[in-house]
Amino acid sequence: MPDAPVTGVPALDKPTARFPAVAEPAPLGTATYDTATPLDTATHDTATGLVPAARRERTGPVSGAALETKDVSAWFGERKVLDRVSLTMRPGEVTALIGPSGCGKSTYLRILNRMHELIPGASLAGEVLLDGEDIYAAGKRAQETRRRIGMVFQKPNPFPAMTVFDNVASGLKLAGIKGKDKDSLVEHCLLRAGLWNEVRTRLRSPGGALSGGQQQRLCIARSLAVEPAVLLMDEPCSALDPTSTRRVEETIAEIASDVTIIIVTHNMQQAARVSDHCAFFLAEEGRPGHVVEYGRTEQMFHDPRDPRTADYVNGRFG
Repeated sequence: MPDAPVTGVPALDKPTARFPAVAEPAPLGTATYDTATPLDTATHDTATGLVPAARRERTGPVSGAALETKDVSAWFGERKVLDRVSLTMRPGEVTALIGPSGCGKSTYLRILNRMHELIPGASLAGEVLLDGEDIYAAGKRAQETRRRIGMVFQKPNPFPAMTVFDNVASGLKLAGIKGKDKDSLVEHCLLRAGLWNEVRTRLRSPGGALSGGQQQRLCIARSLAVEPAVLLMDEPCSALDPTSTRRVEETIAEIASDVTIIIVTHNMQQAARVSDHCAFFLAEEGRPGHVVEYGRTEQMFHDPRDPRTADYVNGRFG
């Protein structure tokens, strides 16, 4: 990260190397928040049979971690791309980030596990708190942050020459985790990713030989092997067929009580099916990406507070 602020940025609106909360006035049209709206829509999606996340009964203990951002802004060089995003993602829930292309959703996602700093010329301001601790604080190692906050990308990226078994177990070596029973761990992670029954007889086959949907679930299993508290998913189904998409969504439902999930999606039906809360991002003319509205998913889709949210989720722009 740069030690000096980016030149040409106004004094009250500039990135910092340490990322303290930015003392800026709230912008016009700042996000509205609602967490208490009652749910009054259908109990399931008739096309998939999946119960919307906000309607599912949670049984047993909820794990995962709270992930909070305070006044997070981001720049690429002198261009500001994200403006004062403050959100709280609760343990054991799924949060969907929705909005048109180019509004900062994926940039925000990369900030959450310190991948933004890998881009030359990138900088940011604000705080990212994992269970109350700033992941950008002095002494915090990026590798440890990325172990606790895993990432599944838009395009499946298994190690193609590695076997299915070694793909899942590879996370342990990369994270420096020792002493695990690999056989039990691989089976457990593949079960959680909804892939075990399909590959149990193919564990020694190359991961690259699986179908696209299977490869994506293999990547989810690999992420789960290091027991992350948070799992970030950047359009994980955009390249998948409907059947594979349904299986990935079933996996999200299966693991949601064990890991906090934040998913970027352009599929409004998917956001409605899988998430408990939604954040609507927008980059209007002359202004970088920002959150217009955040709230319970069913409220966002059926009774949004901002007319721009209603227009977007109903397909009138974007």
